[in-house]
Amino acid sequence: MAHHIVTLPGDGIGPEIMAPTLALLTTLGDFEFEEHLFGGASIDAHGVALTDEVLDACRHADAVLLAAVGGPKWDTTDPSKPRPEQGLLGLRKGLGLYANLRPVKPLPALYDASPLRRERIEGTDLLVVRELTGGIYFGEKTRTDSYASDVCAYSTEEIDRIARSAFGAAERRSAKPKVTSVDKANVLETSRLWRQVVSELHAREFAHIELEHVLVDNAAMQLVSAPAHFDVIVTENMFGDILSDEAAMLTGSIGMLPSASLGADGPGLFEPVHGSAPDIAGQGVANPLAMFLSAAMLLRHGLGLASEAAAVESGVEGALAGGLRTPDLGGAAGTMQATRAVLDNVE
Repeated sequence: MAHHIVTLPGDGIGPEIMAPTLALLTTLGDFEFEEHLFGGASIDAHGVALTDEVLDACRHADAVLLAAVGGPKWDTTDPSKPRPEQGLLGLRKGLGLYANLRPVKPLPALYDASPLRRERIEGTDLLVVRELTGGIYFGEKTRTDSYASDVCAYSTEEIDRIARSAFGAAERRSAKPKVTSVDKANVLETSRLWRQVVSELHAREFAHIELEHVLVDNAAMQLVSAPAHFDVIVTENMFGDILSDEAAMLTGSIGMLPSASLGADGPGLFEPVHGSAPDIAGQGVANPLAMFLSAAMLLRHGLGLASEAAAVESGVEGALAGGLRTPDLGGAAGTMQATRAVLDNVE
């Protein structure tokens, strides 16, 4: 029976990197793809970034594969007008996707593409586990001509379940698992509750895993100065958004990083970390590798197809080891050249 995947190409380079990803997936198994408008493309067609029909289709899929959303066309500071990013928030909330996983593992072939020295990033293999449906992004918002506020709120239940995700991921990743919980407990009450709940859960059920608490500003510095120090980083929504993008640059390009968003039940959402890159859309030069690696996460975490996921990952690594470089990595290979190189290594 075919695996049913809803695809959301989105905006900018989204459709350009979605098409080769589906071609890659079809070489690995039996998949049925159902495409829908999302983000800016949906705003143009329907006036909203995510329609009820698309959300319902996603709920009934085995997994959801998203390319990219956004662009200058839809940028606005008017709170009454729709923005593509609202579709992302609605999809996460509607599917109950509370855990965002972003692996960061610089490949040896790309060590010299990183803005950091080789000796600083060697051995880095970390996972950012970001809480995805709480915090300031989803808190109550007010706006007048002269005042605005965004409420940051967390419950013990929300903190407990994301901490469990992090401890579980650490157990699966390493013989010597370590979790770094990042907060701002010297200032914020939400962070003090966060630290308390994580500590109590650790003591009750995960005492065999090393746990450290690090303030977010210190964590930001350590990600640049000593990234190999980290194994699993768990943190709240906004901190995770910022830190995972910072960590992305360890690989040399944000065009290299995948992500998975998972919930307790139902399909997961898999997407590259990068944006829609409207400045290069339509030129055939977009790097599809993060999209390929997001498909690998879909195979592993969404469908339980570990060997197929490993085939994609080895295909990407083999292509890079063979000299593949897209413009963002200092080379000249276009989207189709990159796709061919990966397919050759997968096959």
